[in-house]
Amino acid sequence: MPRTAGPAAKPLSLQVRVVGSIADVTARDWDRCAVGNAHAMDEASRKVGEASLITSGQPYNPFVSHAFLSALERSHSAVLRTGWAPQHVLVESTDGQLLGASPCYLKSHSRGEYVFDHGWAEAYERAGGDYYPKLQVSVPFTPATGPRLLARTDAEVPADAIKDTLASGLVALCQHRQASSVHVTFLPQEDSERLGTKGFLQRTDQQFHWCNEGYASFEEFLSALASRKRKVIRRERRDAAESGISIHQLTGRDLTEAVWDDFFRFYMDTGSRKWGRPYLTRDFFSLIGESMADRILLVMARRNGRYIAGAINFIGSDTLFGRHWGAIEHHPFLHFELCYYQAIDFAIANKLKMVEAGAQGEHKLARGYVPVTTYSSHYIADPALRRAIADYLKHERAYVDAAGRELEALTPFRKIDPME
Repeated sequence: MPRTAGPAAKPLSLQVRVVGSIADVTARDWDRCAVGNAHAMDEASRKVGEASLITSGQPYNPFVSHAFLSALERSHSAVLRTGWAPQHVLVESTDGQLLGASPCYLKSHSRGEYVFDHGWAEAYERAGGDYYPKLQVSVPFTPATGPRLLARTDAEVPADAIKDTLASGLVALCQHRQASSVHVTFLPQEDSERLGTKGFLQRTDQQFHWCNEGYASFEEFLSALASRKRKVIRRERRDAAESGISIHQLTGRDLTEAVWDDFFRFYMDTGSRKWGRPYLTRDFFSLIGESMADRILLVMARRNGRYIAGAINFIGSDTLFGRHWGAIEHHPFLHFELCYYQAIDFAIANKLKMVEAGAQGEHKLARGYVPVTTYSSHYIADPALRRAIADYLKHERAYVDAAGRELEALTPFRKIDPME
């Protein structure tokens, strides 16, 4: 696929290749695309492992790292048997240098995605179509915004051209696999708009994120809230610590196999009650513990000499991503303490700009998290289905926008008098 680097540059040729496993790409090559340039990875390699990127100022999203995606496959969490057949799309130069990539899966169901299209599937199949297989460009089981069109920024060919080639490659793969559609979920707004110029439909939704306004402490954050909200949060934190419960933040070498055993028990208990069968295997946690322990914050609650609850977070360059939580004992407000307040404490202490605490949950609003729009992009192969979904999404986007404005008015922050 010919591309040019600029008006005066000679034509450069890009080629698309699809691999059936992340293991077919070296970690160094993949992560150069995920971070954006080789210099950042080279600098990191001369420091204490990959964790140096946390403070290097380079953009880093842990979920699109080779380590995380590899753990999903090696642990048999996201593989053909579970309905997630890897079909990662690569963009390479003619000499075989990897310039771009998209984490992509051929799917036989719509579970583990958090952008729900079950209604689309049912309607299409009632009309006589086959909605599955479909292509899913995402991080399995992970409703966190991050790059999906991974492109080197230090290559001779522009990153925009690499992303455009990835988009074309996804459409071509859809046709080759006779899939009904391509779904690129939880991607940045600018990339969603880029895909809109390539025939993808845009979808929006809401999450709740905590934003760090340069707070020096949790108390300084509380001072920005209305008095009644401050009192509620202080009471919740106090009540969560009753019954002899102590809270521990574990990372790095603290993440032993015994700790993972405890956390997996919590994860299985909560997951089994919420959706029947949790997605992640026990091996997944051992693998991320080996490869990215310094990127993980495990917040654990202990009582009577044993851990009783925990929440797992992943550390990006400027964001703390909250993921799973579980408990084998249930105490008032312990969920809020482990998942929300401890995350805020950690973000303030480490000068992170944001906490993303996962999908859904308007209850986060009262705890200082604010509504944020999330984006996904959808290529629908069948013109009739595409027209129907486009009409639906037009109304859904208007609803999401209106709901966001209403939720914004309900945030717990003190209202500032413009005359002050």
